[in-house]
Amino acid sequence: MTQPTDIRREGHRASPDEHLRTALRLAASGVPPLPLRAGKLPFGNCQACARNACGGRPNMKTPGPCTCPAPCHGWAAATTNPHVISSPTWVHAWREAAAVAYHPGGAGLTVVDLDNAEAIARARASLPATRTVLTTRGEHWIYQGVMSSANAVLPGVDVKSLMAYARWLGPGTGAIAPLPDAVRALAVKEPSPARRPPQTLTTPLRGGQGECRHRTPTYLDRGIAMAEQRITEARSAIHATVYRTFLAVLSTHGGCDCLTDAHVARLFTAAQAKGESVRHCIDAWTNARTALGM
Repeated sequence: MTQPTDIRREGHRASPDEHLRTALRLAASGVPPLPLRAGKLPFGNCQACARNACGGRPNMKTPGPCTCPAPCHGWAAATTNPHVISSPTWVHAWREAAAVAYHPGGAGLTVVDLDNAEAIARARASLPATRTVLTTRGEHWIYQGVMSSANAVLPGVDVKSLMAYARWLGPGTGAIAPLPDAVRALAVKEPSPARRPPQTLTTPLRGGQGECRHRTPTYLDRGIAMAEQRITEARSAIHATVYRTFLAVLSTHGGCDCLTDAHVARLFTAAQAKGESVRHCIDAWTNARTALGM
């Protein structure tokens, strides 16, 4: 991945045109950008998604299955599509934006956000050197690879990758190193005895009792394989892609009992590999069934 060469420090006040140009350069290099309001916050829901009617969470960091082109769903609004980025809706957003952000996971990256000198010193003592971007309070260390995001994994340390956004402050300096296990371990939490047991797939998640259209098992297996590929190859709008894929699978294959829990598990596994939780998968599957009247 070739990153843009422009460098933006947090004290620099860019114009709307600069924001748009930076976003288009990022998209061309495979880094999905999105606009940020003042306070490093994503834009609010569009009118069609007011009050999270699309199913998103109130903090807008967990989007619903909305397919509107407005930049209204936090990290999931990030896209590499230049036609969306330069559309009238987004151009208006760039005029109101205070900064440009990007979805690290969508670019195959993980950002270790170090907020103070102590956190930087700790990182230098325990993590391999990699590309570094200066921030107002500290540094962003950028690694090649994706993982689950987590805040406050250590004092002054956040990890931003899948289902998260980071402010774009320039390409930084140094070569990007592979994501080390030491960073992955930061986001691993010890299980709590009081925590509810994980949700598992149940029979109601399968298809209905309609007429079977599967003359051979190959037809269904090919459909599931294509759905897995679509989810796996998604670079942005992951949650929306998962929902639309579930909708397509159920529309084509969900009318009979041929769609088994094993097939659903394959789809959930592909979605979770892109950062979706089991809860999000179940919500998307249930919403898709509801939309189809199942």
